[in-house]
Amino acid sequence: MGGGGAAPAGFDAALERRQALMGKSGPGALIKNFKVFRIALFACLGGVLYGYNQGMFSGILAMPSFGKQTDGYIDNATQKGWLTAILELGAWFGAVMSGFLAEVMSRKYGILIATGVFILGVIIQITAIAGGHNEILAGRFITGIGVGTLSCIVPMYNSECAPPEVRGALVAGQQLAITFGIMISFWINYGTNYIGGTTLETQSNAAWLVPICIQLVPAAVLFFGMIWMPFSPRWLVHHGREEEARRTLANLRDLPEDHELIELEFLEIKAQSMFEKRSIAEKFPHLAQLTAWNTFKLQFVAIGALFKTKAMFKRVIVATVTMFFQQWSGINAVLYYAPSIFSQLGLTGNTTSLLATGVVGIVMFVATIPAVLYIDRVGRKPVLAIGAIGMGVSHIIIAIILAKNIDNFHNAQGAGWAAVVMVWLFVIHFGYSWGPCAWILIAEIWPISTRPYGTALGGSSNWMNNFIIGQITPDLLEKITYGTYILFGLLTFVGAAFIWFFVPETKRLSLEEMDILFGSEGTAQKDQERMAEINQEIGLAAIMAGGAPVHRDEMVVGDEKGYSHV
Repeated sequence: MGGGGAAPAGFDAALERRQALMGKSGPGALIKNFKVFRIALFACLGGVLYGYNQGMFSGILAMPSFGKQTDGYIDNATQKGWLTAILELGAWFGAVMSGFLAEVMSRKYGILIATGVFILGVIIQITAIAGGHNEILAGRFITGIGVGTLSCIVPMYNSECAPPEVRGALVAGQQLAITFGIMISFWINYGTNYIGGTTLETQSNAAWLVPICIQLVPAAVLFFGMIWMPFSPRWLVHHGREEEARRTLANLRDLPEDHELIELEFLEIKAQSMFEKRSIAEKFPHLAQLTAWNTFKLQFVAIGALFKTKAMFKRVIVATVTMFFQQWSGINAVLYYAPSIFSQLGLTGNTTSLLATGVVGIVMFVATIPAVLYIDRVGRKPVLAIGAIGMGVSHIIIAIILAKNIDNFHNAQGAGWAAVVMVWLFVIHFGYSWGPCAWILIAEIWPISTRPYGTALGGSSNWMNNFIIGQITPDLLEKITYGTYILFGLLTFVGAAFIWFFVPETKRLSLEEMDILFGSEGTAQKDQERMAEINQEIGLAAIMAGGAPVHRDEMVVGDEKGYSHV
């Protein structure tokens, strides 16, 4: 965190002590924490499932055999949009319920349940070979529930298992996993499109069944593999399983249980758990008991409380509107309907459009990597603003090319390829900017006590707008053609202005500075005072200041409400 205001007493000594114990961040830290790195990569299969499912369906929609199997259902633009967007509706529901599931069932079992739901949805889609579009609709909604739940719980699980020096890299790996899934789905579609031929008369149903069935392989690996994965240490502590949490931490770090670093990290986790319980007891005393029903009600009550003060409402606007503009940049219009878009831009033949779609997956994956490496140096505002301007310019150029050549691309193949290149350029601008940075922004603007609920609110905005885009894009492409790109382009320019004029720069800011920016001075200070009090009670302050570690028998123990007693 960056400066601003006086540092707490002993802060510098504590920071030096922590860095000496942990070591530096970077590639070396990933090797040092290879066990956690392996676990995080494995859990990121959930991101691969999300990305693969997101990209796979765009190619299937363009396959003649799939259109034949659905009895022409996708020939209607509105129905085609509904078939695509129903997954996002399920994902919205899954994301909203993910916090409750992760807290009551644990992060580990939450991933298991979400993966099981995903597998069920895929199996139902496979039965479309004997039915039709209704099975696809039902299957995609159920699959969406699994996808939306995984998209929230997997980063949570990774962040809670990871040590501080590699936490950012491992959480950012989720975004890379998503783009990797998108990339491979496009190329699998390109290959299976040849099964039986590429015409309506010859193409086999296997052309679209194989990409759907392939999802079962990583999903099954994730499901059975998670059985052997550890519980989140933070969840164990929060639910009173402290000795198990200490053993899990020691195992994850490959250190003895009595190592000073294990003691330090364990107490930090315990302090955070006590902080959350005390904050809930103060704000929502009727929900202080850690029951399943209270946990279910808490997420809705806490989100509602964010709208009751002007300072918090400003944060709500930043989180929800940022996600609105992320989706209305048109990124998922491209990911869901890329083959249709490329056909509209003059690429003849389904195979050629699928090939161009495959390039989308590659450039998006590669473009995401710089953001993971440099976002903390460059800052959020310039990256988001420049990315939005780049996307907006790309849309406008595509609109101009399409307006001039919409019925004449067969005589202007160069213009068609120029438009295709602009689509690729649009995806590059999204990959390094709004893809990862929007999620970073909505997660860091909240005080500690409201962060889980604020982030969930921003995420729900993402999924709901995602659903709307998936539903209306086919109608837009059919009825207003090049006007679709003008719409997305203008909205993206507005998004750049919103970021530049209304969203403060948040890189390396302390919580106090974040409060000043949003006009809620004192919120973070109160949070930190409560945290300092807890640190003192459990002996963490003494360790951070360089004192002798507190013996386990001398530690202060928190009760079920988070209040301490000896």
